[in-house]
Amino acid sequence: MSTTKVPVTILTGFLGAGKTTLLNRILSEQHGKRIAVIENEYGEIGIDQGLVIDADEEIFEMSNGCICCTVRGDLIRILGNLFKRRDKFDYVLVETTGLADPGPVAQTFFMDDDVHEQFALDGIVTLVDAKHVEQQLDHTRESAEQIAFADVLILNKTDLVEPARLDELERRVRGMNALAHIHRASHGEVDLDRVVGLSAFDLDQALSRKPSFLEPEYPFEWSGVYALEAGHYRLMLDDGPDPAMSLVAVTLPSADETALRAGAERCVRLYAEEPVRTQPGEPVEPATHVELELTEPGTKVFPLTIDTPGLVGLYTEHFAEEFNLRLTDAEGRLLQPVAEHAWVAQHEHDDTVTSVGIEVAGDVDANRLNRWLSTLLAERGIDIFRMKGFISIAGEAERFVFQGVHMLFDGRPDRAWGDLPRGNQLVFIGRNLDRAALEAGFRACLA
Repeated sequence: MSTTKVPVTILTGFLGAGKTTLLNRILSEQHGKRIAVIENEYGEIGIDQGLVIDADEEIFEMSNGCICCTVRGDLIRILGNLFKRRDKFDYVLVETTGLADPGPVAQTFFMDDDVHEQFALDGIVTLVDAKHVEQQLDHTRESAEQIAFADVLILNKTDLVEPARLDELERRVRGMNALAHIHRASHGEVDLDRVVGLSAFDLDQALSRKPSFLEPEYPFEWSGVYALEAGHYRLMLDDGPDPAMSLVAVTLPSADETALRAGAERCVRLYAEEPVRTQPGEPVEPATHVELELTEPGTKVFPLTIDTPGLVGLYTEHFAEEFNLRLTDAEGRLLQPVAEHAWVAQHEHDDTVTSVGIEVAGDVDANRLNRWLSTLLAERGIDIFRMKGFISIAGEAERFVFQGVHMLFDGRPDRAWGDLPRGNQLVFIGRNLDRAALEAGFRACLA
């Protein structure tokens, strides 16, 4: 097996910039390159893989999380599995969710020893929606971060913008990132050589733009280290801000900074696994991602059994004081941690931006659908950053694929349903979305 590192391109851009369109063009061209694709979706239901054309390339999907914080372990796991089939591909393309800060994604290729040994970050390519980017820059932090961190900027949808305004936009973008190469495109028509094989990422430049670049992001906020003898313990939590809290308990060789960070990297991978939902009274399993159910009022107690004496680190999604988290021995004596650490995320997403996923069986009346979408976009289009999905239209043999950005909407017939069960999947991403109204509106379109 070749010892040459596998080049990786990170493809980013705000919601609706055209990443999937570009990806489809790359996968459909006869360029002779073998590309493995990793997708990350922001949404309740995963549909992006279904929007990507059928291709020989291998496509992996990570759903329901931000690739820059909660599923970094998933990215590490998939890259590890990919490398076992090194002879099957030449490049890896990581398409991030439109709400991701690309910095922590790039960071994975330097912070994880196995990934760093096997893969090389080739470059960060950011698609910019020329039609809507100025509005996005005025209201979201992520769009600015994506532009500032790019090695290559592709101004997409140039056919929707007047030339003079496009020149002004390019000057604004150049002011945010003077080092990136800028290319113009419409409908994602970009030469593959501008996306892969760039040898463009420069760690020193990344550190100059963001000195904290090599400070890792973690999906937890607090860890406490306890010196425990073998025996039975009780983890106790009071009412807090959330109805559940994720936690991982791992053994540590010491309580110093190095050991805490090594434990954190181990927990990143464990947090990427599906959590074991644990009710009060049920035991917390060590070295397992557990989700403590905290809906019952009052104090919740979870047993913890330690088989071997030593140091145990609790890595929790929230700060301990938010739930008055404490650990007692079998006799009820309160135990104090011998060390504590706060893991503060460098970025936070806008809590008003959410996703609404709708999955409904049955066929849709096309006229009702058109009327509903027209009214919805006219009234709420400014708050709908992105919408996408598949529709089963009554009397049509092909599924209908649609995508939208703010007031712009595009739909077309796609592959035939064939033997697949007909149905509808829609995702809306935006600010202050009304789930009940969206679902009721769509259900009213059913034939």
